Amino acid sequence: MDLGEPVTSAPLAARLRIPTGPLFFPVTAYGPDGGVDLDVCRAHVRQGVDAGAAAVFVACGTGEFHALTPEEFQSCVRAAVAETAGRVPVVAGAGYGTALAVRYARLAEEAGADGLLALPPYLVVAAQEGLLRHYRELAAATSLPVVVYQRDNAVFTPETVVELARTEGIVGLKDGVGDLDLMTRIVSAVRAEAPAAGDFLYFNGLPTAELTQPAYRGVGVPLYSSAVFCFVPEIALAFHRALETGDRAIVEQLLDGFYRPFVELRAKGRGYAVSLVKAGVRLRGLDVGGVRPPLHEPAEEHVKQLGQLIERGHALLEECQEGQ
Repeated sequence: MDLGEPVTSAPLAARLRIPTGPLFFPVTAYGPDGGVDLDVCRAHVRQGVDAGAAAVFVACGTGEFHALTPEEFQSCVRAAVAETAGRVPVVAGAGYGTALAVRYARLAEEAGADGLLALPPYLVVAAQEGLLRHYRELAAATSLPVVVYQRDNAVFTPETVVELARTEGIVGLKDGVGDLDLMTRIVSAVRAEAPAAGDFLYFNGLPTAELTQPAYRGVGVPLYSSAVFCFVPEIALAFHRALETGDRAIVEQLLDGFYRPFVELRAKGRGYAVSLVKAGVRLRGLDVGGVRPPLHEPAEEHVKQLGQLIERGHALLEECQEGQ
């Protein structure tokens, strides 16, 4: 591995380092004909930014990156960039094999994105050396700063993350594995062996990250993605504020009464990390359509339970406000 001097790319990292609100991962809206509905996509992004999102991560996992054609992907990124109008950064997904990941990265750059979330390579289980080469080639392909997403077939040793942090253009690591021992060793290794990468970003990228965020904060991972923000931004914002201010009572009240039950409901169906979130957006009045195959719609009973849980979450918010 190349042990060159650590290099960091500043603009995106600087804007994300101290988040003013949750990181918003919008769903992709489809119309009655099954095509992407850009007007509804823009409305969804607008609602999230107006509600207080710190950044928009468009066409990523929650946005069904896997289901979009390159042309649809670029249209979604362009729509998000136009709608945010620079108020918050827009980060776009990029994935598959190296050649396709580079293509998506360049499409995102042409569309005006501020950065990239590098999703795991398609299917193959690669050695650390190959993974490092993949992300370095992706980072070199555009001027956009890159956050690397660790999950599934892209799990890194601390040594590899040190090399990622030393790579020009790579500004952060998002963790979707949930191994706190590994994350502690990663944060420690980068801190000790790549001190010039002191602004390297760490994200909790687990589904419904709020559930584990108190633990992640303890190991030096302050940022997290919020799919819940898509359909109950008021709850996500209250939780984020409570975390930032150290209001443990509100954090625990929302974890116990809303987030844990939501995670248990989400676990009742494969793909619910996306399809149940889209159902939540529809329940709140914005028709974003269903999901594309191979994902499937949640069971009617589960959607009903989600509606009840949203009501319960709002009741909890009122209790929290009364207790302040």
